[in-house]
Amino acid sequence: MVMVAAVRILVVDDSERLRCALATGLGGSGFAVDLAADGREALSYLEAYSYDVIVLDLMMPFVDGLDVLREIRRRQLQCRVLILSARDQIDDRVKALDLGADDYLVKPFAFAELRARVQALARRRFDERAPLLTHGNLSIDTVALNARVDETILPLTPKEFALLVLLLRHRGRTLSREAVFEHLYSSDSTASDKVIEVLMSTLRSKLGKAGHAELIETRRGFGYVVN
Repeated sequence: MVMVAAVRILVVDDSERLRCALATGLGGSGFAVDLAADGREALSYLEAYSYDVIVLDLMMPFVDGLDVLREIRRRQLQCRVLILSARDQIDDRVKALDLGADDYLVKPFAFAELRARVQALARRRFDERAPLLTHGNLSIDTVALNARVDETILPLTPKEFALLVLLLRHRGRTLSREAVFEHLYSSDSTASDKVIEVLMSTLRSKLGKAGHAELIETRRGFGYVVN
């Protein structure tokens, strides 16, 4: 079973083959992934959705990657940006990093390295110095992708795991049902945001059996919070 790391990604590249490969690979690794074929489409996605990590090509039609990067930083979006480019000159890397990129990976690349870099950027996005989230005797490892109470692993489904990670990463902040859905599901999902109520119910049941029945608070009319 593939666990989900509660990370939403936008992949921006004009190669359909690469986009599809990354969608398959990252989606299979549990990430929620949206795809944009060029910079103009990427900016449209950024108007509509929030992302944790953006994987961004540089050489694209209409609006190139550096202009997308400039706009991301102009808007002061909190996402992390990984440049994925065939440009391998030092000057290219320096320019992208000076404009606000968080990391730079040259094509061709090993998917395992890209995935590891995306995971590292997601941790930086949430100011996590280590891949471990804790709440009392509850611990969540965002690299090993498991949740434990003391030494007992909780039998969570991928989406339940993602929901728990999301709430702990935003501890003290109330998240609406719609916000939770947007974070856990790609834009092309056919599911309704009402699925979050079902996920919340099953997650609470499993947490309750492990001694954490009161971990998630519902604030009626507002959403869910872990304090």
